[in-house]
Amino acid sequence: MIDIIRHSYYKYFLFASLYFSEGIIMAIGFVIIPVYFVEKGLSIELTGLVIGIIGLPVVIKFIWGAIVDHFIRFGRKIFIIIGGLLIIIGFLAVVFIDPSKSLIAFTFFLFISVCGMGFLDVSSDAWAIEIGKDEELGKINGSMFAGQYAGMAVGSSLLAAIAQFYGYPMSFFVAAIIVVLIILFPLVIKETKKRIKRQKMAKLLIKEFKKKQTQVLTVLVPIINLNKGFILIVIPIFMKVVLNLDIAQIGLIVALFPITSTFGSIIGGATSDKWTRKKALSLFVVGSMVFSALMIFADTWIILALIYAAIGFLQGGYITIKASMLMSISNPKVGATQFSILMGLGNGGMILGESISGPLISAFGFTRSFLFSAWFFGPALLIIHFIKEKKQIKNKLAVKSDLDR
Repeated sequence: MIDIIRHSYYKYFLFASLYFSEGIIMAIGFVIIPVYFVEKGLSIELTGLVIGIIGLPVVIKFIWGAIVDHFIRFGRKIFIIIGGLLIIIGFLAVVFIDPSKSLIAFTFFLFISVCGMGFLDVSSDAWAIEIGKDEELGKINGSMFAGQYAGMAVGSSLLAAIAQFYGYPMSFFVAAIIVVLIILFPLVIKETKKRIKRQKMAKLLIKEFKKKQTQVLTVLVPIINLNKGFILIVIPIFMKVVLNLDIAQIGLIVALFPITSTFGSIIGGATSDKWTRKKALSLFVVGSMVFSALMIFADTWIILALIYAAIGFLQGGYITIKASMLMSISNPKVGATQFSILMGLGNGGMILGESISGPLISAFGFTRSFLFSAWFFGPALLIIHFIKEKKQIKNKLAVKSDLDR
């Protein structure tokens, strides 16, 4: 068995590979399904609604987190395996379902897959909170999101090419096989299970969320993710409807986004460990605002690809820094639950951005909608102003020390 406490490079590889599987699911949701639905004759509004429904499990992450924390004596790894199996079952089921004929069944099984991703995600996060030192949380999150974006890049290009030449069902089958290979690695990782006495989780969580720093971040996370949800849905549709590109071409261009996001997450994570996280977060958010607005000039695939790649780099940075902040304030005793509540709120903001994308485009067109997406960052910048960086780090160290005792 591999001891990831002693060998940090295995630690980074573990979390990167687990998040790689999440990237595959995101590619399915944000690239394959929107174009698949358009080709099947389903409306943009319906597409946004279905993707919003499929994404609900990532909003209620606190449920998966509470289950994982309640059964902490069994460790985190078992729930990673369970989550992976649910993902595989859902993907294999939709291989045999035509969404234009059985949309409810198609949506249900993808919903099951995302539930599995929820278990895998919160278990991975809780494991990282338990074994991660405060000064390396940026790099840990950097490896996580680098893996996620790498999964999106592979999924966007590979699965799109498979869909183009062999059909969309085959792309779901290949995605299932990739997840099978990924969940084999945790089986050889040594896990030290925590022997923690049964505790009143609700009381401890209430205490944590009474802290001002936690409250500020609780307000921030859904707002900062509005743009993310909007951009991920709208740009592939924009390429199909306005630029008239096919699924293979769209997949190749979309792959630029996670590739640059990978570098953004690594640089953002390292920068947040070196600078204050507040300063690094502000820089990446301002850049994201500017380049989101510049999408109004994307009238050719080359201009779109350049702007889209820049947005990917900046998004990778601010998402990683935000996650590092949330891990830093999370109490390891209820790490899965507290962190999943905060991340679930962020995912709620992302899904809201996805859900309003169709109505915004229908009402205002693509150009004005891109300007709206840039405006989403305005309130986020105001909230970032109230973050107290030094107190945040001290609180995390105090909690770690208390857990050790």
